[in-house]
Amino acid sequence: MALGGIKTSSGDYVGASWELNIGVEELGPDAAPITLRVTGDMHIGGVILNLVEKIEIKKNWSDHGLWWEQKNSWVLKTNWTLDKCGIQADAKLLFTTQHKSLQLKLPNMKTVRLKASFSSPVFRSIIGICKILSIRHPEELSLLKPAEDPNQKKKKKDKDNESEEEVVDLESLTAPTGSQNQRYNHPSGAHYLRDTPEGEAGYRILAVSQPNVSPEVMAKMNRPSSLTDKAQVHNRWLDSSRSLMSQGINENDKLLLRFKYFSFFDLDPKYDVVRINQLYEQARWAVLLEEIECTEEEMMMFAALQYHINKRSQSGEAEEVHKDSELDEVEAALSTLEVKLEGSNPKDVLDSITSIPELRDNLKLFRPKKLTLKAYKQYWFIFKEMTISCYKSQDTFGEPIHQMHLKGCEVAPDVNIAAQKFCIKLLIPAPEGMTEVIIRCETEEQYAKWMAACRLAAKNKTMADSSYTSEVQSIRSFLTMQKVNSNSQVTSDANAEDINTKSLVSIRYQKKYKVKQLTPRILEAYQNVAQLALTETKMKFIQAWQSLPEFGLSYFVVRFKGCKKDEVLGIAPNRLIRIDLNVGDVVKMWRFNNMRQWNVNWDIRQVAIEFDENINIAFSCLTAGCKIVHEYIGGYIFMSTRSKDQSETLNEELFHKLTGGHEAL
Repeated sequence: MALGGIKTSSGDYVGASWELNIGVEELGPDAAPITLRVTGDMHIGGVILNLVEKIEIKKNWSDHGLWWEQKNSWVLKTNWTLDKCGIQADAKLLFTTQHKSLQLKLPNMKTVRLKASFSSPVFRSIIGICKILSIRHPEELSLLKPAEDPNQKKKKKDKDNESEEEVVDLESLTAPTGSQNQRYNHPSGAHYLRDTPEGEAGYRILAVSQPNVSPEVMAKMNRPSSLTDKAQVHNRWLDSSRSLMSQGINENDKLLLRFKYFSFFDLDPKYDVVRINQLYEQARWAVLLEEIECTEEEMMMFAALQYHINKRSQSGEAEEVHKDSELDEVEAALSTLEVKLEGSNPKDVLDSITSIPELRDNLKLFRPKKLTLKAYKQYWFIFKEMTISCYKSQDTFGEPIHQMHLKGCEVAPDVNIAAQKFCIKLLIPAPEGMTEVIIRCETEEQYAKWMAACRLAAKNKTMADSSYTSEVQSIRSFLTMQKVNSNSQVTSDANAEDINTKSLVSIRYQKKYKVKQLTPRILEAYQNVAQLALTETKMKFIQAWQSLPEFGLSYFVVRFKGCKKDEVLGIAPNRLIRIDLNVGDVVKMWRFNNMRQWNVNWDIRQVAIEFDENINIAFSCLTAGCKIVHEYIGGYIFMSTRSKDQSETLNEELFHKLTGGHEAL
């Protein structure tokens, strides 16, 4: 070993040294690689040092690393020897930058160019991207490959006539150094962008709602027409445990940045200007492209909220957010603390400890069965703790006719304000599958109280929980936004504006109604939200999106072990749902809090999950790799571990352990 690389009088080398060829990106693709004489016990760091000394270009090479083409991986551990890495003379190595330019299409359909790490796992790259964009909680987002358009082949004339998409360059606008809190928690969000005119334009792309796209562009966008179509998108997610370059992503490639995990933690208008705007945009497009189902009334409400946000954004109200941020920091902190503190009244705290509130009302009940008409029966309902008991009348005592334990159930609204229909759909877990029950309330007030109680019970909480009052108020507000308001003054004022209904409602309702029919309905819904501030309106839109029955569901076509037909698996933030592919009905549901363990058989690509009460399921994925399902399950379980005390810390090691699988770095 000591004699390795020494020349004899004949010109031959003594020992086990050999030649290693390394290409250098800066020299160009046609340049000959640089040849080094190395030995197997030489460290990677020493190889790089010798390589840099031989390169004639003088520059800072600190961001460079070795890319191993045959292995499709980076060689980044500089303390490892060539032997330990397995590098021999036939290895094709490239000395290239670890951070490269990337085009990102944001949830608001705008494209930005920035520098991203091509050598770190995608999860770590997302953290860096979110620091540049000033988005807190990067664990909620991931990168998606663009969909391949089957109709992409066009004539040369058409391509020449098409205008190129505008790309906003953020590469020169670098996030400030410092702690994570300094980067994310500044009241004005991406404040560092606003120091220059170019930065101001970049900031507006991130934090301000952009004008609607033209109806022609919107009509060309892909819309899922079935559960299978909705399942296809998940095959395009990048693996969070592998680097961009190892997944075939090259410099200047275009990727989509999207919220992947629908568990949004600690949304705060003070710190999350960019995050709230991008979240609103993703919700808006999910509604417009019919990725999530909503009723006609809900669509008009969403259209009114969009119309209001567009008006506020164009009027420059977004600037007011930053003027408000100049308030005294101590006063702002005290105000936030006052809002977040629970049980400020000692008497209220004592009452909530000693007694749990109850609900008692005359309501109607319906248990759907096949080949039966929908007939509601009236009972005297008592909601106590997390159980609903039904009696024949208010004066009846003894055993209830029906009793429903709502812990872990699925709660969905079925409301039609115009028809005065206020129903609560419950899917209650049972050994044989799911039991569906529909409760019909007579008034909005009844519905708000009972719906709030059901939602809390589904989360294993009672009405004594401090969030019950805010939940009731949120439901009331949601109903108010859907009401028809006959205030003619607001309508006449709004009529002066040009409402582009084709950019406010989905294609389904554009085909169902004419513009003259849609405009007054949107204006009527607009009157209920016309007084809201900009950020508050975006938050209302997000909350309304979260209230939809299908919110947060990611679909996968799977084949369960022992079954001969394909089915759909829905993954939500707190549960797994087995769905009939042909009918769309829920067959069974399993909650994450009842899960004991899950694992993946990587050889046969099968996911196996064990639940309480000796319930075991196993399935193979047909529309996406089982690694993506593994990431979803692990990601949502990771989200449930977050707490207010750790809102600005991220246990990256735990995330990789839960989502990385056998390929985790």
